[in-house]
Amino acid sequence: MTLDQIGVGLTSIVTNLHSVAAERRRLLDLGILPGTVIETVMRSPLGDPVAYRIRNAVVALRREQAELIEVQAVAPEEPLGRQRS
Repeated sequence: MTLDQIGVGLTSIVTNLHSVAAERRRLLDLGILPGTVIETVMRSPLGDPVAYRIRNAVVALRREQAELIEVQAVAPEEPLGRQRS
């Protein structure tokens, strides 16, 4: 599943990045790397961009960027430090 598929208010953990070159570097500079916890905070009225909480900062990503980030959803009752199998 990719980050753009995660609903508002839900949390996920990054498992892989499918970007290359400058785009990959930008995502890494934002702190998006495997193991990072990301919460979907808000979707704009037209649906793009979407605001995500990443390491206590809120960052807006376009759909094209969010599609490059593979994630695993975290169940709401599950502690953030523990991943689902």
